[in-house]
Amino acid sequence: MSQKTASNLPRPGFNQPHRAGNTERMAGGRVTYLAPLPLPTGYPKVDYLKAVGELNDTWLDYGTGWPTVFGWQLIFGVVFGVFLLVAFIFPLIIATVTYNEAYPFIGEFVIHFKMGITLALWGCGAGLLISLSVVLHAHQKRKKSMPVRFNRQRREVCFVPEGPRGHEAPVFVPWESLMAWVVEARGVTEYGMMQQYGLGLGYAHPQTEKWLTLEFMAPAVPLAMGSWEAIRAYMEYEVDSLRDIQDPEGLRGPDDPPYEGLHTLRNARKDINQRRRNGEVGWLFTLCWYLIDIIEGWNLPGYLAEWETRRLKKAGPKRLPEAMQAWSQPLPREQWAQPSPALERLSVEVTRLHKQHPNRPIEQLFAEVYRKEGLTA
Repeated sequence: MSQKTASNLPRPGFNQPHRAGNTERMAGGRVTYLAPLPLPTGYPKVDYLKAVGELNDTWLDYGTGWPTVFGWQLIFGVVFGVFLLVAFIFPLIIATVTYNEAYPFIGEFVIHFKMGITLALWGCGAGLLISLSVVLHAHQKRKKSMPVRFNRQRREVCFVPEGPRGHEAPVFVPWESLMAWVVEARGVTEYGMMQQYGLGLGYAHPQTEKWLTLEFMAPAVPLAMGSWEAIRAYMEYEVDSLRDIQDPEGLRGPDDPPYEGLHTLRNARKDINQRRRNGEVGWLFTLCWYLIDIIEGWNLPGYLAEWETRRLKKAGPKRLPEAMQAWSQPLPREQWAQPSPALERLSVEVTRLHKQHPNRPIEQLFAEVYRKEGLTA
C-alpha cells in the first residue's frame, strides 16, 4: 500500500526565514519548525510513518517506504467484515425480531439470507474491485516517484523536482539548511470537524526560488516528531539500520528482510502466542485476535505486500538520475563532512535541558538555547 501524502494539509508560510523552535499560527492550526538547525527533539527515534524505504552507511531514502501488511489487511478486513454482516449477521438479527408461529425462524432467516448474500456479493465485490484499482493506480504512480535522499557522509539532502515534462535535475541541499516542520490543523470536511497532523520537509530552490516540499500525514504530533527524529538521528550517526528505527520492539527476526511480508504475520502470531503463555492476555482475547486475523485474509496480505515490494525493487535503481547515483557513492572517511560547531554546541545544550525538563515543549527548549546564544528563535 502506498504512503499517504499530506497534500490537503495547510502549508506553512515560506515568505520568511525560520529555525528550529519557531512556531506559526494559522487558521485552524499551528506549525512547529524543527529545522534548520536540526536539533535533537528528545522523541523516540522511530519511523512511525514507515516512510523510510532504504538506508545504508551512506544514504537514507525518505518518502518511498515499502508497502505494509496493514494496508492489505484493512482492505480485506473491511470487505469481508461487511460481507459477514450483510450476508449472515443482519439476516440473523432480522429473523430473530420478526419470526412468529406463521413465519418460523428458519424460514425468515432463509428469506433474508438470500437477499443479504446477493447484496453482499455484489456490493463487497464492487468494493473490492474499487479498492484494488486504487491500490494499482497508487502502485504505478509510486514506481515513478523519487525519494528524498539524505546523504550523511556529505551531510546533504537530494530533492528531484517534478516538472511539467517529468523529473528535473536533482537539487542538493545542505543538511543544516533543510527546513522541517510539524503541522497541527483542524478543518471541516464532509464528514465533520477533523483534526489533522503532518510532517513536512522543504527547501527553496536556489535558481527558481520555488519551494521543494515533501509532506506526510501522521496520526498524531508525537508520531510525526518521532519520524523526524529518526531522520535526524541517522544523519548524526545515532542509528545505523532500518531495524533501529522501524522495529523498536524487536518483532522482526534476525534473518527477516527489512520490509514487511509473510514473516511479519508469522512474527505477530508468535508474539501473541508467547503473550498467551506468559499470562499477559487471556484465551478470549487470543481467540478474538485470531478471528480478526482470519477475516483480514490470514497470509494473503503478507504475500501481496511482498509482491508489491518485489515490483518496486525492480523499478527502483533504474529510475534514479545519474547525478543522484554518483552523489550517492560512498566517500573516503577523511572526506566526510562534519557538523558545524554551532549545531554541535546547541545540540549538547538542548539535550542537557531536555534531561532537566523532560515535560517542557521542545520549541520552548529550542528558544531558551537560542536566547543563551544571543539569538532569537
